Amino acid sequence: MMDTRDCACGQTAVRDDAARWFVRLQEPAVDVEVRHQFKAWLDEHPPHRHEFELLQGLWTAADLVPAPRLRALCETPPVPVKRRPLLRYAVAASVLAVALGLGLFSGLNHPVPYTAEFSTALGERRQVALPDGSVMDLDSRSRIQVRFEKDRRHVALTEGEAMFSVEHDSSRPFVVETGNGKVTVTGTRFDVRQGVNDTRVVVEQGTVKVQGRSAADNEFINLTAGLGTHVDAQGKVAPAYAVNPAEMTAWRSGKLVFNNASLSDVAEQVSRYRQQPLKVGNAAVGNLRLTSVFKTDNTDALLKALPNILPVAIRTLADGSQEIISK
Repeated sequence: MMDTRDCACGQTAVRDDAARWFVRLQEPAVDVEVRHQFKAWLDEHPPHRHEFELLQGLWTAADLVPAPRLRALCETPPVPVKRRPLLRYAVAASVLAVALGLGLFSGLNHPVPYTAEFSTALGERRQVALPDGSVMDLDSRSRIQVRFEKDRRHVALTEGEAMFSVEHDSSRPFVVETGNGKVTVTGTRFDVRQGVNDTRVVVEQGTVKVQGRSAADNEFINLTAGLGTHVDAQGKVAPAYAVNPAEMTAWRSGKLVFNNASLSDVAEQVSRYRQQPLKVGNAAVGNLRLTSVFKTDNTDALLKALPNILPVAIRTLADGSQEIISK
């Protein structure tokens, strides 16, 4: 027969590990190796995921506790620095006691609600680990709102671009919504860019379902690895077409790869990495095509190179922005 003391010790160790992972994943950026280690730990034993999701839910529940009561709960004796993660878990446990007293949890075996908002500044890239094990990579000048519920994981991309590595969960679809439409998955890896007039979707792994803003449930386009589409301002989804995901998501390594891209699209993408937007003088200029590679942190090099590649010139306007015009 197993000693109950051994069980208790094992559970405590798992809780300690969950607390350490929780604190570690709150950092602004988490590198790929750490993310892989976390996923391996999460998948190692069912109690690992249970304890981590419980801890995430406890922090969320703190929003429901009156501020004076929460401050009182947090007044714990000082502890050595090396035990800091355990302090956070102790405070969370106190929050749980209050939450249970208020009847806030109907059952701890269900996925807990979670809400958050993330954004990036000019030139910033950021990686965010979500409580379900999914990961978001945000490009420069991007904004995302996250809301996890019992039966759905919802993300609103209101600006910019993001790569999503979604943890599989058939009972809770992962939905990315933009102003033009939405992308629904249960587990996959894909990229979504919210442009000025349209939304672009590229799939690197798995399958996604893309729908327009007002589409019926049976109106959608399925994309598999190596395919992409875009949704226009009216919510119309284009037929699937072949793409190179590595090229179209090269921003993650600080590169802009243009393969027969229109100058209108080039200007829109480059504007995310410049203080002032880059414009095109007219439709004829905007329809010119460019194939080249540039660094996201040196878009001035692109402006210097353009007149040597295409019949265009760069004009600086009174507000400091720049415009591509015909020679």
